This record gives sequence, structure tokens and C-alpha cells, in this order.
Amino acid sequence: MRFMILPVLSTFLLWSLPALAQDRMPDIPQDRLSDAQKKASEDFLAARKVPVFGPFVPLLRSPELMTNASNMGLHLRYRSVLPLRLSEFIILITAREWTQQLEWHIHQPIALKAGLDPAVVSSIQEGRRPDAMGNEEALVYAFSTELHRNKAVSDTTYRRAVEAFGEQGAIEMAGINGYYTLLAMSMNMAQTALPEGTTPPLPPLIR
Repeated sequence: MRFMILPVLSTFLLWSLPALAQDRMPDIPQDRLSDAQKKASEDFLAARKVPVFGPFVPLLRSPELMTNASNMGLHLRYRSVLPLRLSEFIILITAREWTQQLEWHIHQPIALKAGLDPAVVSSIQEGRRPDAMGNEEALVYAFSTELHRNKAVSDTTYRRAVEAFGEQGAIEMAGINGYYTLLAMSMNMAQTALPEGTTPPLPPLIR
């Protein structure tokens, strides 16, 4: 098994501790935003109907990067050929690979609402390969974990992905993995905080 849970007591203690790391890139006060940051924030609100949040808070330090990242995310989330439950499954796999607590916190309820089996979600949360998956979920799991861990996709898995979702589906699967890795890396670097009072949902894992 690639991942191994820490001993039960240690896992409980570490999992239960509040996030102590200080957010390195918190919300920028309105009066300190540059003109470019104000414009990017306004465009974000217009496109998403919510203010800048989560991973986009640290990304706002580079306003053009944030805008381009947001636009890519809107395509991958809402205009992909993949069903929402599968794109959300990929996001959870990525959040687990990077132990990105906020990414998981945001997307776990969306994945469940989209129809992903709660048992599959729990297995990913614990760092285990789910015992029972449908054919599409098993294919997405193989594709995504190969990309994250092997840095490549095998011929067999690639062929199956194209047969199931077409070349567009295969490239969008790679895109979702890559995009949410960008967000996870950005938030891990910035130590982006969970909402106040939220317990980190992902237990620590060791390789």
C-alpha cells in the first residue's frame, strides 16, 4: 500500500489538533489592494457571484494568474465532458495526495451531493483505495493515482480513458488533476487556513 495511516493514537492526536500554522497570505484589506487586484476581484465576483475565497486569496497576489486560474477552474468544473461526480472525485483524490485540508473541506460535500458513494469518499479520506467502485470511478482512480504517483499514465489506463470519455475526457481528467494540484500547492505554500472552528478533515499520512 502506498500510504499508511500513522498509529491510531498518534493519528487521533494529530488529527484533533487545531491548525496552528499561521496563514501566510490571508485576505488583503480592501484599502491595500492594487488597482489590478481590485479589477481581478471585481471580475471574479462578476463571474462566480461570490467574493474571492479559498485558493484565490493567495493567488490574488498575482491578479492575472488568479483570473486565468479562475477561468480555467470554471471550465473544468462546469463545462467538462466528465460528469460532476467524477470531476469531484478527481478533486478529492488530489486533495488527499497533497493533504490539502481546505480543498477537501470545500469539495467533499459537493462530491457527495453529486452522487459519489460515501464509502468511496471515506476510503480516499483515510488514504486507502476504495474497496468497491463502479467502472467509471475505478478508471478515474487509476488514471489520477498513476498521474500523481508515477508522473505518467500507462497505455492500458490511457486506452480505457479514451474509450470511456474520448480524447477530450482524457485531457480534461489530466487538466483537473493538474489544476487542483496547482491550487493545493498554492494553499499548502501559503498555509491557507480553514474556516475558524473547523477541524482538519484529512488525517495525516506517511508514505
